[in-house]
Amino acid sequence: MKKSKIVLILLFVFPLLMYFIFSSATHNSLFLPIISTNHNDLPVDLKPESTKDSVQLKGKITILCFSGTNIDNIKGDLFNLNQKIYNKYNGFNDFQVVLVAPNGTEKEINTVLNAFQNLTKDTNNWNVVYGTTSAIASFYNSFNFKTPLNQDFGTSQIFILDKEIALRGRKGKNKKGEVEYRESYNMISAADLHNEMTDDVKILLREYRLALKKNKNSRTKRLYIDEK
Repeated sequence: MKKSKIVLILLFVFPLLMYFIFSSATHNSLFLPIISTNHNDLPVDLKPESTKDSVQLKGKITILCFSGTNIDNIKGDLFNLNQKIYNKYNGFNDFQVVLVAPNGTEKEINTVLNAFQNLTKDTNNWNVVYGTTSAIASFYNSFNFKTPLNQDFGTSQIFILDKEIALRGRKGKNKKGEVEYRESYNMISAADLHNEMTDDVKILLREYRLALKKNKNSRTKRLYIDEK
């Protein structure tokens, strides 16, 4: 066999081989680890404003955040989230940001979101629910996050929830072989959002695309067998 043919075969076979290797792997660069499960959806005492339909976590990839009572302290953090994460993934129908805010902050929150409209074409997937500080604390504590809410009942830490309301993040060994654990991402750090969270949301979205493709192929295969 001529060398040119061998080279062509290798160029064709090697990418396929690598694809099957990576497709069957469980490395955290392919699948975003599950940190915890069995979480409840938003309770009835956390409600959106009357002008908006009900908000649910189930069935959506959600970025969950808690503003607290001092909106001035978190304006810049929400701006980082909007620019680094929301604008990048808002095109996906199953993606949303849910901001949990205390009663009485509606006007300030709306001012912040209205300012985003100058930078963002569509803010419809920015969802805000309001409630008492006790209801917010109860909902937050139900996740058993390692970082507590601050004295304003807010936090700069934000969380990724999948469609089953499971908390996603990082655990185990990274590509360098170092042990890591991450259940949240810091809105204060643009680098944290731009690098780690951007990658992790992308991985989770890819998981669902691959699962959808697999299910579609399975249905097509079953249909073909039934027709035979």
